[in-house]
Amino acid sequence: QPPRSIITTVPRSDFLINLSHLKEKASERRRETKDQINTRAKPKRRVVLSDLCNQTCLLLRPSAVFSCMGAAYGTAKSGVGVASMGVMRPELVMKSIVPVVMAGVLGIYGLIIAVIISTGINPKAKSYYLFDGYAHLSSGLACGLAGLSAGMAIGIVGDAGVRANAQQPKLFVGMILILIFAEALALYGLIVGIILSSRAGQSRAD
Repeated sequence: QPPRSIITTVPRSDFLINLSHLKEKASERRRETKDQINTRAKPKRRVVLSDLCNQTCLLLRPSAVFSCMGAAYGTAKSGVGVASMGVMRPELVMKSIVPVVMAGVLGIYGLIIAVIISTGINPKAKSYYLFDGYAHLSSGLACGLAGLSAGMAIGIVGDAGVRANAQQPKLFVGMILILIFAEALALYGLIVGIILSSRAGQSRAD
């Protein structure tokens, strides 16, 4: 005759204690797993601009736009002074054309930065990251806004300077010195723009 199976009964209180103990162990394991996931070193994520954003960056040239605005204002403001002065003293027109020439140089500064930025944007050859876009934008704004401020200074000083030079020729040297220091402001922006645009490719360094 086969032996009968012995059925043991466990008290309900002991069963509940064992069940709560198992739940506590499971919750502790979950916490340990979450802590391990949180403390694990996360890989660096790089945001790549889309093709539409790349095409937009190709169209935006704040360096050339703002620099040309400053050059246009400086040329127009100085040209008005030269024209009004030339009525009374036509022999001083070529001598007083210096502010117009210095204002026109500001547009060249913006063109240089625009060419440097355009050579660094080639999405087909390499990825164009968000860091690169901000570096190019900041370099263009630095050069463009510096050129705009320098153009306003050259225009105002040139207008008043050529009129005063017609009445007192000894003021010519002082006017040139003021124009040189105003032109230096745009040169500072050009230097900063070149430095910032050179940092654009560093986001691809591992």
